[in-house]
Amino acid sequence: MVYETGNETVDDALERVMAGEQLDRTHGLALMAQPVEALAEAGATVRDHFGDGTVDACSIVNAKAGNCAEDCGFCAQSVHFDTGIDTYGFLGPEKILEAAKRAERDGAQRFGIVVAEKGVSKEHRPEEWAEVLESIRLVRDECDLEVDASLGILTEEEAAILAEEGINHYNHNIETSPDYFPEIVNSHSFADRVETLEVAKEAGMDLCAGVILGMGETPTDRVEAAIALQDIGVSSLPVNVLNPVAGTPLAEAGVDITTEEIVKTVAVYKLLHPDSRVRLTGGREVNLEPDEQHLPLEAGADGILTGDYLTTEGQSPGDDLEIVERAGMEPNMDANEFDPEEVKARHSEAAESDSSTETAATGAEPSDD
Repeated sequence: MVYETGNETVDDALERVMAGEQLDRTHGLALMAQPVEALAEAGATVRDHFGDGTVDACSIVNAKAGNCAEDCGFCAQSVHFDTGIDTYGFLGPEKILEAAKRAERDGAQRFGIVVAEKGVSKEHRPEEWAEVLESIRLVRDECDLEVDASLGILTEEEAAILAEEGINHYNHNIETSPDYFPEIVNSHSFADRVETLEVAKEAGMDLCAGVILGMGETPTDRVEAAIALQDIGVSSLPVNVLNPVAGTPLAEAGVDITTEEIVKTVAVYKLLHPDSRVRLTGGREVNLEPDEQHLPLEAGADGILTGDYLTTEGQSPGDDLEIVERAGMEPNMDANEFDPEEVKARHSEAAESDSSTETAATGAEPSDD
């Protein structure tokens, strides 16, 4: 069968992918230079062929906020930067279970317990480690969700324990290309991140690892990151777009990215990772207009992170479901079944209630802004 977008470079790459060939760095660089329309069509073709036609939704909880010793230039939780965020210790199993049940009601298929620090240490913080394990067990036992975790650097022993406890995906983003990584992070190396992913994979967990776009990286860096992820082997590839938080170095640098660049990158990533869920995650709401958020889904993405992020607010799960529908797709219901219309109605009622409360408090009329 011939797949035609009208662009020779894209069509050749598409033929190769559909025949089961893995594209390499040369293909990726050539694709990144092609028109967004042809790339989006090719990304959607690959997604439809290799996927199940659904969009998989995950949700996360920021289980421990702030005071991280690492110096990642995008991160509001680093102790090196004055960002004014609320900080707190590990939330505890009951609060994490509460967040998981909320995510389940909102239609998430998987739930990630996230601690933004170098690593949750069984050896150095055994009480916290025990609370992490108890939290995993509670969510696993009381919710119909796949339980994921993002706990920083792991030892082999810690990875084996997490796998035994039923962690489905281990998340540890590589953030950007190996060459550009030192421009963003100095307190640990790209190799450190890869090593943890390899340890998690060896223990039997699937991998969720991706990037942040819009940090000043080049299109070549975006391709190099995707190739590095090929070598690692990921089943979920989150694509974040920088949401600059005041006080972080990248906010001060004022870097930017266009809608076309985001859509192009998503499409190329799908061509380079046809068997992985390419997942739209943090920053999409502030970098894409409401009537643009369906475009990456139409270009090959088949996953989202719904709800709030670590230190910034997301949009409502009801809004996310509407974006999925606008892209002509359906939510995944493999882990749990839910009523999308009920989710949308619940969040619509909550928004109206918040608006009414604000109006009563201020004596002002709601604004259309």
